Amino acid sequence: MEKPLESALVWFRRDLRTDDNAALYHALKSARRVWCVFVLDRDILDPLRERGLTADRRVEFIVDSLRELDDALQALTPPADDPTQPGGTGGLVVRHAVAREEIPRLASALHVQAVYASHDDDPAALERDAKVRGALANAGIAFHTSKDHVVFERREVLTGAGSAYSVFTPYKNAWLSKLEPFYLKAYPVARYTDALAPWPDDLRDASHARPDWDSLLATIGFRKTNLHELKLPVGMSGARSLLDDFLHRIDEYGHARDFPAVKGPSYLSVHLRFGTVSVRELVHLAFDRMQSGSRGAGTWLSELIWRDFYHQVLHHHPHVENAPFKPEYAAIRWEHGKHADALFAAWREGRTGYPLVDAAMAQINQTGYMHNRLRMVAASFLVKDLGIDWRRGEAYFADHLIDYDLAANNGGWQWAASTGCDAQPYFRIFNPVSQSRKFDPQGKFIRRYLPQLAPLPDAWVHAPWTAPPSELAACKLRLGHDYPMPVVQHEEARERTLARFAVVKSPSKGVGR
Repeated sequence: MEKPLESALVWFRRDLRTDDNAALYHALKSARRVWCVFVLDRDILDPLRERGLTADRRVEFIVDSLRELDDALQALTPPADDPTQPGGTGGLVVRHAVAREEIPRLASALHVQAVYASHDDDPAALERDAKVRGALANAGIAFHTSKDHVVFERREVLTGAGSAYSVFTPYKNAWLSKLEPFYLKAYPVARYTDALAPWPDDLRDASHARPDWDSLLATIGFRKTNLHELKLPVGMSGARSLLDDFLHRIDEYGHARDFPAVKGPSYLSVHLRFGTVSVRELVHLAFDRMQSGSRGAGTWLSELIWRDFYHQVLHHHPHVENAPFKPEYAAIRWEHGKHADALFAAWREGRTGYPLVDAAMAQINQTGYMHNRLRMVAASFLVKDLGIDWRRGEAYFADHLIDYDLAANNGGWQWAASTGCDAQPYFRIFNPVSQSRKFDPQGKFIRRYLPQLAPLPDAWVHAPWTAPPSELAACKLRLGHDYPMPVVQHEEARERTLARFAVVKSPSKGVGR
């Protein structure tokens, strides 16, 4: 069949893979020649550098994953003189530039008729795409975007009244009712890779040289992290190895996922974030295993549906990026001033005196990852024990989580703060000691990240301040020196929180933040 376009450009963003890639598929099927680009967007990277976040695991993960994507695209590109043979001189064009300016410029330089990309519904991304669309239109170039990052998006799952869901369970039921094999069918990219084109001559000169992958991170102003010491596999191959490993454990996921010292999660969150694995493939696997009786797979599928849920919340209610989903919660007065700043510093540095919270913060600070159960515990502690505005914690996670995703991060924080969609009730306040005893009963996770507490017996490791002086002396542990005393008393903090949130029921008693 004759293709309608002479040439097209694929703009990779959060879909760093060649298989089952919607944008790549549509471009290859529509154009006789296709080039591929990724822009290390200065609109995103420059603010990180300006805030001193030059050792960012996400940036290193992206660069390493791009290297593998480039290799894969090169292997799929036919040589110019023999389209039947694999292994051409194509690959990925990488730019360090302002994406909203570089994409129209590159598209014009290549004389393409269309640019293809996958949807990105973050508010800043939508604004960027609107500017790109306008600039491309001025140049007579089409801009086609398509769903790839979720199974159902935007207005695909709505209530009977045509509105967005704000409660997860009915959303999940509607989501499952809509699910059909069509929505999980992989895009057959491999059928059309003969359209991948070698670079034009003007992209081979010195000013457009291929990136030196070994020095690219430094070239864009970032430093290496401990990413490889953590043995987090990157790229498509990394996602595949994690998935293969998880499928041997998936039946136990429903129980194991709550215990941070246990290898329970899939650890695929960063790969979902950057699209090195297809969400359609993961849902297909989870659904089939659930249908075969695996309760663990059913629980994992629910987590994948939560991900879709939070993305549709952000799409329909973009105000949640900076404000509570429930407007009445804007009346809450959070702690502020020097005392609040000191409490926030103790939280982010793992000095609260509550071992499970401090171990969780040590985990994120040392690895860029935090176990999902601990994300809830740490968030609840900041908001409901320390009385700190949830947005401060959300911003800290946004800077430090390697799997940071605006929709999920915002949804999780608003859930913990009781301000969001289908959130926990404000009077449900996690007790950090009870959570510790329940989900890290032997203190294995605590001891891993707080080695100074390792000598304590299990009975005291969850709340060292309750240990008899003789036990502390035997362990050579001096509270207030080797490990801090609690910055707050949980029961007292709980009463303050209940009083703080009373404004939600009585709006006239308080305004502002």
